[in-house]
Amino acid sequence: MTRVCAGDEDALGVLMERWEAPVKSLIGRIVLNSSEAAELASETFVRVWLRRQTFRIGADFRPWLFAIAVNLSRNRLRWWRRRPEVSLEQWSEIGGQHDNGAIHDEMLERASTVCDAIAALPTQLREAIVLFAYENLSHSEIAALVGASPKAVERRIARARERLRLILERVP
Repeated sequence: MTRVCAGDEDALGVLMERWEAPVKSLIGRIVLNSSEAAELASETFVRVWLRRQTFRIGADFRPWLFAIAVNLSRNRLRWWRRRPEVSLEQWSEIGGQHDNGAIHDEMLERASTVCDAIAALPTQLREAIVLFAYENLSHSEIAALVGASPKAVERRIARARERLRLILERVP
């Protein structure tokens, strides 16, 4: 990132190669759409380049990058909410890219059920649980990322887990 801050475009390419998949994965879990995730991941790296001067050399890159990705995801979700003619079914692709030949049907069904349950969570709870459970960020890292206190993040994760437990208990 030091080289990117100095204006080295090749260094940005190296960062993109290293972080593209984690960023797409994070965004995809928030917006629940793989094509939108790819677009927003590209936009994330455009923002990294444009905001490279705001990065503190020596700071941890991952939370800074993920903060950009989460903010873009939030903005996209807000944009969709203002355009109600686009239904959830039109933009949600959960479960569409599994390799059914390699994964047992029952496991695939369970995974799809968990994805659906996470998708049903409110945005703040979904962000917190995705960043904690899938991206392995600490409460303080998530707090810095989403602009909340670590205690608020802890509560969001607890509420998300409780809601997921209630939803998944009803599944046969």
